[in-house]
Amino acid sequence: MKIIKVLGSGCRNCQTTAQLIAEIAKAKGVDIALEKIESMAEIAGFGVMSTPGVVIDGQVVHAGGVPDRKKIESWLG
Repeated sequence: MKIIKVLGSGCRNCQTTAQLIAEIAKAKGVDIALEKIESMAEIAGFGVMSTPGVVIDGQVVHAGGVPDRKKIESWLG
């Protein structure tokens, strides 16, 4: 199971990012635990300065803007 965190204040782009990840994981049959992190202190702790950010299994893989579908698919293998 991949542990995926979407970092952001809850803005539309952050919500879209979380929805896309959940949708693509379901379509690919990948088991994930998806968590939204809205605490600015926690987001800064990952070194992410622009949101949405995406962290997979403890590693930041994206920051700033909604990631495209192909990029998300590559994260989910």
